[in-house]
Amino acid sequence: MRTSITPEGNFCYGLHQPSYQVKNLRSRTKLEELGKTEADAPVDNRINYPASDIDVPEADWIYEVPNPFPFRGTTFIGKGWADRAAEDYQRIRLHPPAEVSFSNFSRDNGLSSKLISKLPRPLLLSLATTSTDPQDLIQLAELSCRFIVDGNGTVTGLAYQSDVHGNQKPQITDHDLYEAVANNPALPDHYKIIMVIKPGAQGVSEIVGDYHDEKTHVYEYLRRNSYIGGGHYAANMADDAIRYGIETLSGNDMSGLRYLYYQRTYVRLAEMLGLTIAVEKLNQATLELLRKEIIAHPDFTAIDASATLWGWNFGFDFAPSGYRLHASHQQIHQQYALIPPTVRTFTDGQTECKRTFTPFSCGMMITDCLDEYRSLHGQDFFTDYYRAIRANKRMDSRNDLSSSLIIWEDDQVILFVPKAQTSQWEVQLMTKQKDDFWPGNILETDERTRQSIDHGLLLAQKCLARRGARMVTSIEFSKQLQSTETHQPLIYCLMPKLPQSPGAFSETQYRFINGHYPEDFAAVCRQELSD
Repeated sequence: MRTSITPEGNFCYGLHQPSYQVKNLRSRTKLEELGKTEADAPVDNRINYPASDIDVPEADWIYEVPNPFPFRGTTFIGKGWADRAAEDYQRIRLHPPAEVSFSNFSRDNGLSSKLISKLPRPLLLSLATTSTDPQDLIQLAELSCRFIVDGNGTVTGLAYQSDVHGNQKPQITDHDLYEAVANNPALPDHYKIIMVIKPGAQGVSEIVGDYHDEKTHVYEYLRRNSYIGGGHYAANMADDAIRYGIETLSGNDMSGLRYLYYQRTYVRLAEMLGLTIAVEKLNQATLELLRKEIIAHPDFTAIDASATLWGWNFGFDFAPSGYRLHASHQQIHQQYALIPPTVRTFTDGQTECKRTFTPFSCGMMITDCLDEYRSLHGQDFFTDYYRAIRANKRMDSRNDLSSSLIIWEDDQVILFVPKAQTSQWEVQLMTKQKDDFWPGNILETDERTRQSIDHGLLLAQKCLARRGARMVTSIEFSKQLQSTETHQPLIYCLMPKLPQSPGAFSETQYRFINGHYPEDFAAVCRQELSD
C-alpha cells in the first residue's frame, strides 16, 4: 500500500538528492547572439551548447510525499522553493487584482465613451472579467443581451423571445460575454439580480426549499436533468442576499446553505422509509430528531440510496480565448445529491449484463484504503493518521518554525493542512473520533458536529480568501450510508486553483508539485484567522 502513514503514527516520505552525469549526444551547434548588455556587449547562447558531457554533482533536493490515500497520488516539494517560502511567508500569497477602468482610460485620452463597443471580442471578454468599473460593466452587459427599460431609463428586466419549441428565452446575443460580465463582483447588484440571480433568470429549475432569517436568505433549486442520476439540488444565496465573495459570507449564510443539504438528505431518506414528516415544523432541533429516527429505523439498511454527494465550486473566471476556468456562477452556491445503491447494467444498448453495479462515490476509495491498511498492519488507518498529524515534524528539521499542520479545531472536528497537498493550498476538515467511533457521513453527525463542520468550512474559506484565493473547489469524502465501518471519518477537501498551476501532465499523472512546506501554509492560515 503506497501511503505516507506508518503503523507507528508518523509520516514517511522520500528525499531525492540527485547527483548525476549526462552523456552529450548533440550533433550540431548553432551559436547566436541573443541581444546586448547595458554596456553594449553581446549576449550569446554559448552556455546552451556545452562541448563535453555534463556533470551535475548536486541538483536541487526534492521531497516526495505519498498521499495518505493512495488514489490521490504523490506530492513533490522542491526544497529550494520551500526554503525560500519558509523565510518569507509573503511568498505564499496571491495579490488582489489591479483596478481596471476602460471608461477612465477613454476619458483621460480624449476618446469616446462608446469606444468599448468597438473592441474585438477577446478584449471584451477580458474586460468583462477584469474591469472594476461599474460603468464598463454596464456597457458590456448591454452588449451581451437586450434589456427592458422603463420610461426613466431604468433597466427592469430582460427581453424574451420564443424559441423553436415556443419556450420563452432571454435575448442573449453573446452568452460568454453575458456570463463573464454577470459574474463580475463590480457589476451593480441591480444588474446581477436581473441577469443571473433573480429566480427564473437562469432557467426553469424549480425552487423546492429555502432558508431565511433576518440575516440571510438561501434558495434550494432542483436540477432535474442533472449529470447525477436522480437529479441534484443547488443551495444558492438569494437575490436579497448577494454573496459574490467569501469576505461577504457570514456564519448565518453558511448555516443556511448547509441546512438545506442536511434537510433535503434527511427528508428524502425519511420518505424512503415511510416516515411521517411535519415539513412546516422542520428546524435544527426537529431535524436532529428526524436524523435519529432514520438511523434507528429497522429498514434503514434497505434504503434506496448508498451515499451522499456534496460539492462547492467557489469563484468564476473566463479566459478571453474562450476557456471557462472555474464554476458556473460567482454567487455562492453549493450542490448535493443522493447516489443510488445500484443501477441496471448492459454490455450494449439492449443486452443486460448479469453483474452487480454499484454507482461510484469518492468515499468508497477511502473505505478501500482502510481495508487494505488493516489487512497489512492489523491496525486502524485513521487512528495512525490522526497520530501522525498530532506528532508531525518538519521536513527541513527547523526548530525555530512551527511544525504543526493544524489550523483550527474543536471537540468535534479538525481543520488542517495535509502533509501531501494535491492543490498547492489544499486544506482538509475531518471529524474526530468519539467513543471509538468516527462519524463518517452526515447521518452519523449530530447537531453539534454539523455546526462544527459548517463553522470549519467557513473558517477554511476565510483563511484561503485572505491569502488571495479566488477559486476554490471543495468536495466531501463520505462513508457509504449503510456501511458498518466505524473508523472512517467524514472528510472535506478544499482545493484552491492558483494562477500558475492550471493542472497539466504532472497532475494528470497524480504528481502534484508544491513550492512550500505544509507546516508553513498551516502557519499562514492560522495567522489569517488570528488577524
